[in-house]
Amino acid sequence: MTDIEIAQKNKMIPVADVAAKIGITADKLENYGPYKAKITFDELRALQEKAASKPGKLILVTAVTPTPAGEGKSTVSIGLADGLNKIGKKTVVALREPSLGPCFGVKGGACGGGYAQIVPMEDINLHFTGDIHAISIANNLIAALIDNHLQQGNELGIDPRTISWKRCVDLNDRALRNITIGLGGRLQGVPREDHFSIAVASEIMAIVCLSRTISELKERIDRIVIGQNYARENITFGQLKCTGAIAALLKDVIKPNLVQTLEKNPAFVHGGPFANIAHGCNSVNATLCALATGDYVVTEAGFAADLGAEKFLDIKCRAAGLKPSAVVIVATIRALKMHGGVAKADLSKPDTAALEKGFANLKTHIENIAKFGLPSVVAINKFITDSDEEIALIEKLCRNVGSQAILTEGWGNGGEGAKDLAKAVAELADNGKADYHPLYELDLPLADKIRKLAKEIYRADDVEFDSAALKKLKAFEDAGYGKLPVCVAKTQNSISHDPKLIGAPSGYTFPVRDVQLYAGAGFVVALAGDIMTMPGLPKAPAALDIDVDDNGVISGLF
Repeated sequence: MTDIEIAQKNKMIPVADVAAKIGITADKLENYGPYKAKITFDELRALQEKAASKPGKLILVTAVTPTPAGEGKSTVSIGLADGLNKIGKKTVVALREPSLGPCFGVKGGACGGGYAQIVPMEDINLHFTGDIHAISIANNLIAALIDNHLQQGNELGIDPRTISWKRCVDLNDRALRNITIGLGGRLQGVPREDHFSIAVASEIMAIVCLSRTISELKERIDRIVIGQNYARENITFGQLKCTGAIAALLKDVIKPNLVQTLEKNPAFVHGGPFANIAHGCNSVNATLCALATGDYVVTEAGFAADLGAEKFLDIKCRAAGLKPSAVVIVATIRALKMHGGVAKADLSKPDTAALEKGFANLKTHIENIAKFGLPSVVAINKFITDSDEEIALIEKLCRNVGSQAILTEGWGNGGEGAKDLAKAVAELADNGKADYHPLYELDLPLADKIRKLAKEIYRADDVEFDSAALKKLKAFEDAGYGKLPVCVAKTQNSISHDPKLIGAPSGYTFPVRDVQLYAGAGFVVALAGDIMTMPGLPKAPAALDIDVDDNGVISGLF
């Protein structure tokens, strides 16, 4: 059966029953139908306090560099949470919300797969509770208010050439990357160049995911830098005096969503920033709710350890005061063989030589996680084509670098197939060896933070900054933003900036072509290589296979 067929055959229990398993009563839920709910503000505040006084143990799931062969990070995260519950460890999983762009494009959704899924799968992958739509509208209201200010006399003297705020839509649409607006005459607005990002790369998405309260949300929205005036002074959105309206659109978005796994275990699914162009983690609030209600919390960060895990550890954990206890690095034998040079069509054939060569990618990620003071274990997400010889080789290679590889079969067997991984992870989280610390200090100049990431995580020899990017970094520092962390936007398909450099590239120069200030979110974005904040659709998008019948039953979603 396909993933969606497995999900549709599952019999869900009411979300109130899921909540009861973790001590949340029905009156503390705001239901979106029988199987989805948000947490009320009263309960959210109570759980925040509980997480601060007695948090559970936080387990991060990351992965090797993605390949077309697939890795299954969400599947392993969900299977691991179910597996931990099966061995008697009270566990909650906290994941991101899927973006519609990948759902109708090429990557797919983010609900796991096989018998390790969160449900209702179709709802979560499509409109869910409307969070991403509300974020898009809030983002675009800011854009409309900026352009209206220009039209109505421009009291703040905003230089239209410097406006950095982009519009957004939660779809892959390359035609919107660069546009011209305000055409048609004096009554139609001020003509200027404009741009779109995908909604999950919006600064509003990052702000929602990092804010604990409405007050903090408004403070961050106030701080958003939207451009400069003609005197080259920064203009913040707070100067337009419309922050309350934006916060009103987001008042429900800040509340975490509760759903369930196929095995009826609780799952908080909230926030959806991309890890290749944003900070790539679910919301702080969802993580705190999970920590308050579970003895163990499994969470994932997007793409590989050089992207999602690094940003989780350098941005989110630092901002929220989180201290992870263990890390799981997901790999497949198929993916590692691709990193060793095997074509996708030949992955079913045993090839220990290519596997050993491709192991260099996994080894780099193991080493990188150790730089944050965290112990890790490798989860080998099993495929039917994996040979015993290949499995034994991966186990040996991991032992040689001081790690442990554990075969995981969550896709086929749910929590039962992840029990071995669950036992190893619980032991790792309980042994007290974690000594989490960020990779860099915030006092470092912005350019030096980027260099440290490029050299220590991406393994570059040097960094080449575009001259305009260096000028902007200096301007950010002169304006008082020098102590912000950095969020590197780069390809997910390589540890480097170049998607063609598979495996474990080194000895290259890392190019930074532009930087952007996300003052509200609280970080500086560095764009490397050819990365775009608005993806495009492939030649054969997933939308070609998706349909719905007269009973509302969706097919082809995965």
